Amino acid sequence: MERQIYESMGLSEVEFEEIVAILGREPNYTEVGLFAVMWSEHCGYKHSRAQFAKFPKKDLGSDENAGYVEVDDLAVVFKVESHNHPSAVEPYHGAATGVGGVLRDIFTMGARPVAVLNSLRFGNLDQPHTQYLFREVVRGMADYGNIVGVPTVGGEVYFHDSFKDNPLVNAMAVGVAPKAKLATSKAKGLGLTVLVAGAKTGAEGIHGATFASVELGEGEKKPSKTQEGNPEMERRLIEACLEVIDKDLVKAMQDMGAAGFTSSSCEMAAKGNVGMELILDEVPLKSEGLTPYEIMLSESQERMLLVIEPEKLQEVKAIFKKHEVPLAFAGKTTADGLLRVKLRGEVYAEVPAKALASAPLLHPEAKRPAYLDEVQVDLKVNEPKDYRAAIMQLLQHPDFTSKEWIYKQFDVNSRGQTLFGSGGDGAVISVDGSKKLLAFSIDCNSRYCYLDPEKGSQMAVAEAARNVAVTGAKPLGVTDGLCFGNPEDPEVFYTFAQSIDGIAKACLELDIPVVSGNVSFYNESQKKPIYPTPAIGVVGVIESGNYTTIAPQKDNLLVLLGNNEGNSLNASSYLQIIEGQVKGKVFEIKWEEEKALQKVLVNLNAAKLITAAHDVADGGLAIALAEMALAANMGLTINLSASKPHLALFGEKPSRAIVALDKAVYYALKDIAEAEGVLVTVLGEVKGESLRIENQGHTLCDLGLVELKKASLNLSQIMEG
Repeated sequence: MERQIYESMGLSEVEFEEIVAILGREPNYTEVGLFAVMWSEHCGYKHSRAQFAKFPKKDLGSDENAGYVEVDDLAVVFKVESHNHPSAVEPYHGAATGVGGVLRDIFTMGARPVAVLNSLRFGNLDQPHTQYLFREVVRGMADYGNIVGVPTVGGEVYFHDSFKDNPLVNAMAVGVAPKAKLATSKAKGLGLTVLVAGAKTGAEGIHGATFASVELGEGEKKPSKTQEGNPEMERRLIEACLEVIDKDLVKAMQDMGAAGFTSSSCEMAAKGNVGMELILDEVPLKSEGLTPYEIMLSESQERMLLVIEPEKLQEVKAIFKKHEVPLAFAGKTTADGLLRVKLRGEVYAEVPAKALASAPLLHPEAKRPAYLDEVQVDLKVNEPKDYRAAIMQLLQHPDFTSKEWIYKQFDVNSRGQTLFGSGGDGAVISVDGSKKLLAFSIDCNSRYCYLDPEKGSQMAVAEAARNVAVTGAKPLGVTDGLCFGNPEDPEVFYTFAQSIDGIAKACLELDIPVVSGNVSFYNESQKKPIYPTPAIGVVGVIESGNYTTIAPQKDNLLVLLGNNEGNSLNASSYLQIIEGQVKGKVFEIKWEEEKALQKVLVNLNAAKLITAAHDVADGGLAIALAEMALAANMGLTINLSASKPHLALFGEKPSRAIVALDKAVYYALKDIAEAEGVLVTVLGEVKGESLRIENQGHTLCDLGLVELKKASLNLSQIMEG
């Protein structure tokens, strides 16, 4: 085979020679296509897989489409997935199909999807193209989730020129199932019937997996046609799949995502130690004349591959017919371990399933980026001349202004279980048949990870877990969406490996496993890698049935939990937005303080001693206070006693949270906090019509609620013109 053929599909000469050695012959065109997509970074994780051994894990679905944590007899299944490259090209459809894909990862395990969250990054919002991408991504995610009927309950979004040409579109989905009813993707057993369910197969997304494994701008490797989602089909597919799983009619099931038929068939066969003969004659097609190559590589959406016992075929057919979901015969399992592709009696591919599902494991070179020496400096920042103006400037920045423009487009309570959604730290939902509540958050500060990949990644885990803890939930597990530049660049791979080290360290310290995740490489903008962005999703459980929001009540006392000393403006949003610099040393987390704070937050909620809680993170104490005032629509009067008030207000030292409480229970709270070694500082109280901050008798700012609200509507004003 000519070199240009396999290289055009993304295979190197070394990889092609390895395929020849595996087969004992040269592969044909279709077989090269199968290996190209399965050995792409997007499907094979060949640059990243070796790093995953660092993560603390529990054997809870780790080799399935998603992972889970246990809450009594329930499995809470969750995963985050990215759809970055498709969203850069077709933002509406790219974002919509990203939601559809991660939902299929959840219900293919037999879990009913109950929530979606998102983690988004875009370029600066003053650019018309960024506004277009932002508008269409949000619209795509909202339309898909709303029609499917799964509430979008939270998320995060940041804007920076690093993401100008390459937005990051991560979707996290959560589902719930009885542990006893969880399904598997392992196709164990011989002579089993293989079925394809859902939408028809078309010439869409062919080589989409390889497109997602190169830098944007390499136009010749773009997929044939961007996939378009059909959320109504997905809604019906969910019900049909969950019913056949509930009735024990399925031996194995896997969604057809990246690489379509190829990935689902070879992975199911490899996990089950069987072969699979695909017979494509009856596969429903969107257009006649599709070749086996196109059928196998198509990434048409809303499709599932099912493996069942032959005698249960009629019962399975009846269920899919009831839900108006197409179902067709697609093959059988075999004893030879081969993935065989046939159409009209002719064999088009015959390759070992395990070899196809086992991309080469690479160990890329890692080199510390030179820029780190330039940015990891200890800075001293002067006090602002006008605190009021500084706070307003921060609040008006798209990173901090209200995200109501986004979440008002989502149906936050389509299932009637959302207790607290967007607008706070973590979302909270109820669960059918349980008195316990679930809480979720997804977080990452890309700036921290740019300045220090290891410490920044630790901060991402700590903040995501803390955002769950402020609702009153104990963090149970992590999913990660790891978005980085080109792993073949030693400096980029260094940041990736350091990030993995940071996530692993944080999860070990907090005793929470990494149960699932996703890696997206080759994210480049303006010929430079994006800021490293390991989005961290956390799921937690509230045992007490009581939860806490960020909105305090009138006359509440406001208390800071955690040590405010030793703060600085290094690596801060203040430094970036007010001073125009992205520099500084990222804070080192003191894990005993972080663990104690999270434990205290959970205990205070369980004891019903607090009316509100909000973590102090990006933007520091000033932004946290402003957000609480806006959430309550009430003024706050704050009295500091800081020698350097700008550090106290804008520094982003971790392991801190503000809580609101009735004055009568202050000493009870103080006893609980101090028993765990958590410092307690009274900040002020909820009163008046403004955010009034005083320090040692001097008024630093007095911002009326009207002004705060006006600043917080800046994102809506930008997007609505």
